[in-house]
Amino acid sequence: MNASVAVLAGGWSSEREVSLMGSNKITAALREAGYDVREIDVRRDLPALVEALTPPPDVVYNALHGPYGEDGCIQGILECLGVRYTHSGVLASALAMDKPVAKHLFKTAGIPCPDHRIVTRAEFDSGDRIELPYVIKPLNEGSSIGVHIIRTEEDVAALGENEIWTYGRRMMLESFIDGREITVSVMGEEALGVTEIRALQGFYDYEAKYTEGGAEHLVPAPIHADAYSAAMDYAVRAHKALGCRGVSRADFVYDDHAGEPGDLFLLEVNTQPGMTPLSLVPEQAAYAGIEFGELVRWMVENALCDG
Repeated sequence: MNASVAVLAGGWSSEREVSLMGSNKITAALREAGYDVREIDVRRDLPALVEALTPPPDVVYNALHGPYGEDGCIQGILECLGVRYTHSGVLASALAMDKPVAKHLFKTAGIPCPDHRIVTRAEFDSGDRIELPYVIKPLNEGSSIGVHIIRTEEDVAALGENEIWTYGRRMMLESFIDGREITVSVMGEEALGVTEIRALQGFYDYEAKYTEGGAEHLVPAPIHADAYSAAMDYAVRAHKALGCRGVSRADFVYDDHAGEPGDLFLLEVNTQPGMTPLSLVPEQAAYAGIEFGELVRWMVENALCDG
C-alpha cells in the first residue's frame, strides 16, 4: 500500500496565494512519485482540519506560509495529533518567525546581522526612530509583506499617508545596508548553493518574488569565493541555531562597496521557503543536482513528529 500524504495549503495569512501556487506543484510531484495524496485547503476552522486529517495520513506536507502556518501553531496541532510533518518543529518555527528573537540567536552564534530596534506604531509616529536609512518590517510576516525602505523623511510622510499598519502593535526598524541580495538554501544540514537576486525594479518585494520576470536569479552567485563560503557556513549555522530541520533558506545582504570580499549580514531564516515555479529552493536544489520530485520526496521521507 502506498504511503499517504496530506498536503496542507492555503491558510488565511497574507501569503495564502503563495501557498496555493506551491502546493499544486508539490501535490503533482508526490502523486507522480506514487504517494496517496489528499489536499487540504486550510481555513480558520480547527474541527474541520482535524476531521480532514482523520484517519491520519502517514505524513503531512506543510505547504502553508505566514502566521499560523510557519510560526509553530500548525506544528503544535500536528504534534498533538501525533502526525509526522515536513519542515521545522514547533520551537524552531516560532523562533524563526519572531525576528528580534531570531536575531539574538544569530548574533549569539557569531553571525553578523544589521542593527535594529523594536518600536510601537505610536512611538514611530512620535518620531522615536533610528538613524536614516532604515527598513520597517513586521515582526512576524514573510514574503517581504509590510516591508518599507525609508531613506528620507519624505518616505516617512508618505508611509503615514498611504499605509494602514495591520501587522501588530510593534514594528522592527532595521538599519538599511546598501548591498546585493544573497540567499542560501539548507537541506538537512547541508547548504545547497548561493544565489544572488537582482530585482529588476526597486527591491525584492512580494511582486518581484512571484511575478514572472520580476527578478533575475544568478546561481552560483558571482561573488568572492571567501564570501561564497561564508554565506554557506552562516546559513548552516543559522539553521542549527534555530533548531531547524528539513529545508530552510537564509537571506543575506552583501556589502562589497569597499571591495571583495565584502561583508555579509544575515536578515532572516525562512523555515517554510516557497516552492512555486519562481522560488529559490527548487532552483538551488536543481543547481546541486536534485530535481524537484526528489526534493519533495526527501522532505516527506525525513518528516518528523517530536511528540
